[in-house]
Amino acid sequence: MAFALRKRGPSTFERAADGSMTLIEHVRELRNRLFRASVAILIGFGLGVWLADPVLHLLQQPYCDLPQARVVNGKCEFVQLGPADLFLLQLKVALWVGLIVAAPVWLYQLWAFIAPGLHRHERRYAYFFTALAAPLFAAGAVLAYFVTAKGLEFLLSISDSEISTTLEITKYISFVTNLILLFGVAFEFPLVVLMLNFVGIASAKRLLSWWRVAIFVFFAFSAVVTPTPDPFGMTALAICLSALYFGAVGIAFLNDKRRGRGKEIYAGIDDDEVSPLEFDADPVVAGQRVDSTAPIGVPEPVAPPAPIERRYDDMT
Repeated sequence: MAFALRKRGPSTFERAADGSMTLIEHVRELRNRLFRASVAILIGFGLGVWLADPVLHLLQQPYCDLPQARVVNGKCEFVQLGPADLFLLQLKVALWVGLIVAAPVWLYQLWAFIAPGLHRHERRYAYFFTALAAPLFAAGAVLAYFVTAKGLEFLLSISDSEISTTLEITKYISFVTNLILLFGVAFEFPLVVLMLNFVGIASAKRLLSWWRVAIFVFFAFSAVVTPTPDPFGMTALAICLSALYFGAVGIAFLNDKRRGRGKEIYAGIDDDEVSPLEFDADPVVAGQRVDSTAPIGVPEPVAPPAPIERRYDDMT
């Protein structure tokens, strides 16, 4: 008994890459991917509702571990100003948890829609940068979590001992989450440095020559964006950014060595410097003998033009 094998056609990725998909098919594909991403985020949101209380307890821990924290009956106490503040805060935390849990799904759907428009080497760079982006963001979030305790300890220590401080829960959680988001995004800066090197805009030597300016910018940036006036958060963020910058420059040196950059003929010459001229001392040898050309024949006589009344008809 013979079975007929059905020939498999090109995949959606292949059709999108070669440009054979119509506009309606692109819109339909975008709709399907948005639907899958929304379902994944909705499932993650359901999981986030279940994990909202442990996550809130984890975010409250930097304050609760301080000696200045207000503890009543062995529990760290916060203030709720509105009747629905805690409920809305739990929904907000659940949404953040859902976005983090569903990140592999919705990031893949986004990448699958964009990747067909990229070249092969551009997709390879995207894989590399994505593999580095998640650990860098996580490292920044962990650093922000520990910096929060130092910043709160500094801020609470300068208050009067006769004043009892009780933090409002929504403002405190917003303070912690904003600090985590800020540190996580700031830790993505080395990827910008690597991108400048990988696309050939800046070499590793040029990036290294900017280290003074980079360190000044890091400290100025940390002083402006850090929400606490204490020196701990600013210094920790600036030092980590400086270390990541030099690490990115080291990777840029390896990339330049792999590609052979700096070994070009005029690599050591500035843009406004005249390149050296080479004077060849090779003797000039005699060229090949040129044969004489044949004489040009007499041209044929040109026929006289016809009278004007014969060259045009009644219409022209």
